[in-house]
Amino acid sequence: MQMSALHTPPLVLVHGLLDTPKVFDGLRRHLGGRRPNLISPALPMRLGRTPVLQAAELLATTIEDSLGAHQTIDLLGFSMGGVIARSWIQLLGGAQRIRRFISIGSPHQGTITAQPWPGGVFQGIDDVKWGSNLLLRLNRDLDPLRRIECHSFYSALDLVVLPGWRAVLPVGQRTMLPVLTHPQLMRDRAALQPLARELLRP
Repeated sequence: MQMSALHTPPLVLVHGLLDTPKVFDGLRRHLGGRRPNLISPALPMRLGRTPVLQAAELLATTIEDSLGAHQTIDLLGFSMGGVIARSWIQLLGGAQRIRRFISIGSPHQGTITAQPWPGGVFQGIDDVKWGSNLLLRLNRDLDPLRRIECHSFYSALDLVVLPGWRAVLPVGQRTMLPVLTHPQLMRDRAALQPLARELLRP
């Protein structure tokens, strides 16, 4: 059963490191206008030089400017956008207004591909290295995540988040999508259909 548009909270989509809001065009088509109150802010990631928490602060400002300070929302983050969204939820008070958090291919447990990059320059990439200060801080207190509904989608063979099974939140439901690459998580029908079903669930 799909939710009534009259009772559907706004949906906020958060893009990843090298993406723009256009990365969600395929998902929007699959939703077919059934999530009418949808925003997707453009966050200046500067090729990974913007720290994740700074991007989360920009996300918080955009949400408040667009939807006010108290409107309950659903939140979806793709790739690094999932870690940005999670940082807002756990560290900046976002949990108070979240109904459902959906993460897609996000390096919540770090990724090998971030390890070679110099952290002094690429602070955002440094934040998603294995054992980064940010990820350790997020994992110290999971209560904000436990208070909301969380669902992680991932690809077992994701070549951006390595290994792919680490692209999941530490709490909530986990679903492996039948796609082979990171970009396919936002492009392939086999991924977009189950994502749309989740977003249309009451």
